[in-house]
Amino acid sequence: MGGEGCILTLAMVAVQAGYAGMNVLSKLALDDGMSPFVITAYRQVVATLILFPIAFFLEREAFKLITGKVISQILLCSIFGATLNQVLYFLGLKLSTPAIACALNNTLPAITFIIAVPFRMETVGIRTLAGQAKVAGTVICVGGSMLMTFYRGGLIRMRPSPIHWRYAAEMNSEVGAGGQNMALGAALVIASCLAWSSWFIIHAKMSESFSSPYTSSAMMCFMAGVQCLVLAAITERKASAWAMGWDIRLAASIYAGLIGSGLAVSLMSWCIARRGPLFVSMFSPLLLIIVAVLGWAILDEKLYAGSAIGSVLIVGGLYMVLWGKRREIKQLSENQIAEKEEVEDEEGGRFSVISLPVLSSTPPKSPMPHKYEEE
Repeated sequence: MGGEGCILTLAMVAVQAGYAGMNVLSKLALDDGMSPFVITAYRQVVATLILFPIAFFLEREAFKLITGKVISQILLCSIFGATLNQVLYFLGLKLSTPAIACALNNTLPAITFIIAVPFRMETVGIRTLAGQAKVAGTVICVGGSMLMTFYRGGLIRMRPSPIHWRYAAEMNSEVGAGGQNMALGAALVIASCLAWSSWFIIHAKMSESFSSPYTSSAMMCFMAGVQCLVLAAITERKASAWAMGWDIRLAASIYAGLIGSGLAVSLMSWCIARRGPLFVSMFSPLLLIIVAVLGWAILDEKLYAGSAIGSVLIVGGLYMVLWGKRREIKQLSENQIAEKEEVEDEEGGRFSVISLPVLSSTPPKSPMPHKYEEE
């Protein structure tokens, strides 16, 4: 692995570690009584303040290309990719655990594949090995998510962590007294993935005419901020729900906007530009591992058989889908090269087909999802 490869890998590890911290801090803030609507609104406001200066300096000319059609597409992106996605995710996180929420998030590529097929943005190709891998991986991902949603299983006993955070332990004990509806929480997280997958479809269409990621992300966060502020104002009318001091609520709100929507988006955009979306998607299971370790070490989370088996199935299915997509892109690249060679030979008075197994370092544009503006 060259120097650039090491830097890209470290960048994606940093992204997943950042998302892990966001999940843990957000869970503590939600357990402390913070409304999912309020934390989502604050996150969008912070992200807007961060992304607009970046968009202005890096994509200043892009503002001249904004049309009414682009604004309407960004509005749809804000509804599905930010408001519905993040509100449903935080509602699900409040009722479940960070580990379960992160595990179910790995179903995103499979869900997006299912939604993209009717729009002809993805092909099944069931007769090819790549198509069979995508279908099988999707079925396994869905099966794993259903297992985590409806089956709890026995408790897997592990050694207690020596570094429990006392504040987190107190929060868990208070919440545990009221119980947690894990099935409903898991269902809400899956619903957030459906909303996020819909965003990928809309965003892919918009990118055909307006491909400025920082500008579109900044405008999307601004629109989502307005939507979330209205929703939060309707659901949380008491001033105490909005109040924050130097506490976990303030830390979670700033962290979610700064790291979850600001730094992570910038690093992933850079990695996608250098290595393509598949490179970014391959690191998503790392988030589950980091969150599981943090949950055990800090939050004293309990691991059950249903969650463990479901997580393994989801990660396995994810890599099957990614492998099938990678093989499909590689085959497409080889076919394009072969067709180009054929045309060049015909123009030169010769006719031969030469297939070169060359794969570009940056795969062609693909609607398959990557962790792009994650929770």
